[in-house]
Amino acid sequence: MMTTKKIIFQLHKYLGLATGLVVFIVAITGCCWAFRDEIESLYDNYKTVTPQNDPILTPTKAKQLAQEIFPNNTVHGTVFKKADDAIEVIFYDAEPEFYQSVFLNPYSGDVIQVDDHFSGFFAFILKGHMRLWLPKTIGEQVVGISILIFILIIISGVIIWLPKKRKNLKQRLKFDWKKTTRWKRKNFDLHTVIGFYICSLAIIVAFTGSMMSYNWLKYVVYKSTGGEKEARFIIPENQSENLADGKTIPMDHLIVKLLKENPEAEGFELHYPKTADESIYVEVSNSKGLYYDSDFRFFDQNTLEEIETPSIYGKYENAKVADKIQRMNYDIHIGAIGGIAGKIIAFLVSLLTASLPVTGVLLWYGRNYKKKKALDSIKV
Repeated sequence: MMTTKKIIFQLHKYLGLATGLVVFIVAITGCCWAFRDEIESLYDNYKTVTPQNDPILTPTKAKQLAQEIFPNNTVHGTVFKKADDAIEVIFYDAEPEFYQSVFLNPYSGDVIQVDDHFSGFFAFILKGHMRLWLPKTIGEQVVGISILIFILIIISGVIIWLPKKRKNLKQRLKFDWKKTTRWKRKNFDLHTVIGFYICSLAIIVAFTGSMMSYNWLKYVVYKSTGGEKEARFIIPENQSENLADGKTIPMDHLIVKLLKENPEAEGFELHYPKTADESIYVEVSNSKGLYYDSDFRFFDQNTLEEIETPSIYGKYENAKVADKIQRMNYDIHIGAIGGIAGKIIAFLVSLLTASLPVTGVLLWYGRNYKKKKALDSIKV
């Protein structure tokens, strides 16, 4: 009968062979995505303008000007930043997929540039990372399931890695290569030693990715860490009746109000209400390159009175430990939580993770086909 460790080894092998290509693609594309912000900043000068003393465009005017470019598409939101930053009007439609931005001069309203977020190198990388360049409904499921299986592969790999005798532990922790060491042994060490050293960080990256794929997992983690709020995004309704006189639009005064209240903020992304009952939603970015500490604020579209949300996505200062864990998930996944050092770590972990399916397949090939060829030659 097979021992428990042999059963785990078989499980590790066959799950690895089944998901190896998916893990390799997801890991390699993750490497490429790690420094996207830093690379794009090298050629995004069009996003800056010369500051002026004139008033900036109102949200209504910015939306109106941008819709002249895409009259048949939906405005997702408008981003207002510093005095020397262009205004970005974001268009997004799910079916058919459409995701573009129109950059406007905040003082004159002139169109500076139009960006298609579904084209270019990083768009290609993101599609590979999230869905293997397959149709969305199929690709996202394949990636999601494969990454959950990959977590099992890592755990089983650690169990297999553990030596029977303590004296052999040192040998499993380092590359002990000599001139006479065969490539097969080197490949084995590359798979086991690298796998051991990155296993904990690889699990974190894989688990945070799975939380973005599955709402049920997000809910389980939130409740198990003591969460008490709604673990989903909720836009509350207005708390007043329509008081507008038809001459003024309260929303057009909101950005100026927020800029005065929080001049240190990196930016304000305003989302236009879809109905007369829905409140105005503004995402306030407080740190460059980070998302977890953003403030999600909601305002009555008639009176601009602030409204609280029952969701974890409210003001960061009101977030409890369980809320912060959820909000930090994406920043942890891409390494941004640790600044540039965190991104370097995420890059290296992704790169080394991509090597594991390769060395694993070579191990399987060496044990099966090399042996088979040797036996066939003896028979001949």
